[in-house]
Amino acid sequence: MTSGLATVAYIAATILFILSLGGLANPETARRGNLFGIVGMTIAVLATVLGPRVTPAGYAWIIGALVVGATIGLFAAKKVQMTQMPELVAAMHSLVGLAACLVGFASYVDTSTVFPTAAEKTIHEVEIYVGILIGAVTFSGSVIAFGKLSGRIGGKPLLLPGRHWLNLAGLLVVIGFGRVFLQAHDIQAGMTPLIVMTVIALLFGVHMVMAIGGADMPVVVSMLNSYSGWAAAATGFMLSNDLLIVVGALVGSSGAILSYIMCRAMNRNFISVIAGGFGGGSSAPAAGGAAQPAGEVAPIDAAETAELLREAKNVVIVPGYGMAVAQAQHTVFEITRHLRDKGVNVRFGIHPVAGRMPGHMNVLLAEAKVPYDIVLEMDEINEDFPDTDVAMVIGANDIVNPAAQEDPTSPIAGMPVLEVWKARTSIVMKRSMASGYAGVDNPLFYKDNNRMLFGDAKKMLDEVLAALKG
Repeated sequence: MTSGLATVAYIAATILFILSLGGLANPETARRGNLFGIVGMTIAVLATVLGPRVTPAGYAWIIGALVVGATIGLFAAKKVQMTQMPELVAAMHSLVGLAACLVGFASYVDTSTVFPTAAEKTIHEVEIYVGILIGAVTFSGSVIAFGKLSGRIGGKPLLLPGRHWLNLAGLLVVIGFGRVFLQAHDIQAGMTPLIVMTVIALLFGVHMVMAIGGADMPVVVSMLNSYSGWAAAATGFMLSNDLLIVVGALVGSSGAILSYIMCRAMNRNFISVIAGGFGGGSSAPAAGGAAQPAGEVAPIDAAETAELLREAKNVVIVPGYGMAVAQAQHTVFEITRHLRDKGVNVRFGIHPVAGRMPGHMNVLLAEAKVPYDIVLEMDEINEDFPDTDVAMVIGANDIVNPAAQEDPTSPIAGMPVLEVWKARTSIVMKRSMASGYAGVDNPLFYKDNNRMLFGDAKKMLDEVLAALKG
């Protein structure tokens, strides 16, 4: 393949990637967006492998790598459960960061590259230094995010004394060693500052994500998505690959926008999230002087829940991570279909940060074939709760916590939430009275119009469905 034909293929792939991002913005066009992305990536890989920069001697290595990567991808697609998607995404981000680091070191030790001027050599070395820096932060941060999302690492933030000064000191050291790196006269002299910077970047990635609490993990996922994009763009600069630069910039910018949207949805400042988020992952009362809920809970059983749903005219279902853990989305769809066949207006209210990553609940509901037109965002559904007969919360906690509006001393004060307590009756499905991922108690459980349906979400929903049909 000639260089001109490869360039045309790259342009086509870039257009398809843009169309893919546009398609993924809406559930109804997400499948088409995925298809565009698959076709675009296929064109990009073929154009690179068959391009003028790859010699026949390298085909064996490339084919071997493709086989290994495809095997791992197919295995993950078949074995990874939908509840494990957040940690899988974090793992994929870590691989992008690792690739950027490896490409950076390989580019630096490659003596075959000849630069006509000293300025071009300096620019290339800056690309290497920055690319490895971004890649190392992305890699280590994503590994820690994987640990937190999978439960291998606790959700409680690790806040070291003087952590901001530590970060600042690390940044100054990185800048200082960057100058030493650019002034090095040979590879051996430049390798030491490059390795020191890499170690500091790896430690910073660990420190950054460890300081972020469980409640802010959806922001972390989108933030790492952005980092992985910029790492890919940096790799493109190192390899002089225009497609990698463009695609990396697309992913990086879209991830940054998504992070901003997530922060707005949580009434959080992006810088404060990076500095250390709230959330302890324990059931201990939250600090900060927040008022503790008082009162008694009113339990309800599956038969009584079915009776309330049967007599309702308007029902809003609010899914959360508990639904994902129990794999209850298919039963939820069956209940929804049964109620709609009986003339009940059933809709879903989705909080932007429900679950462990952006869009987690939308993906689960789409998998269960819940109609897209009855799945509404928080801003679309909130004003309808006063006219709702039953608001059913399935495994959600923080996103329906009235303390965000009623208690200015609460750690989640100001966070936009789904106002389920305004419905005529709210039913919360939980295994226990434990606090949510943010470690903040929920006064909703004690409100007069609230009922608690305790137990595994899948088991209890199966009983509700059986009672409805019976």
